[in-house]
Amino acid sequence: MKKIDLACLIEDDPIHAFLSKKYLDMSGMIENLLILSNGQEAFEKLKALLYSGEKLPELILLDINMPVWDGWQFLDEFLKLPVQSKITIYILSSSIHEEDRRRAREYNKISDFIVKPITLDTLIPLLKSVS
Repeated sequence: MKKIDLACLIEDDPIHAFLSKKYLDMSGMIENLLILSNGQEAFEKLKALLYSGEKLPELILLDINMPVWDGWQFLDEFLKLPVQSKITIYILSSSIHEEDRRRAREYNKISDFIVKPITLDTLIPLLKSVS
């Protein structure tokens, strides 16, 4: 099975970031992982990669509730960029509000909404669908 060359985790909570990184590493399906702590930081980094001609992530795991820019602000700005490559985006959130799920469905670029904490059993099929 082909590995995902670059994945991006956008997560402000250090515990969830640590656990997600651990599971991504354990999966053996990710070559490189970029971890960013808020939507604005992620947008600026990914925009810089795009305009410098560097490879963008094949997978983005995006938290919703973060400081500075939340996940929705990130999506609104990121989806305006002239990205040509295929990027699979999953929402990872501790939110159980139906409003967040409804809002996620409004974005045709979002593959699914996954409630944290993520588990290896949840992660493996997700990674297989991307690679």
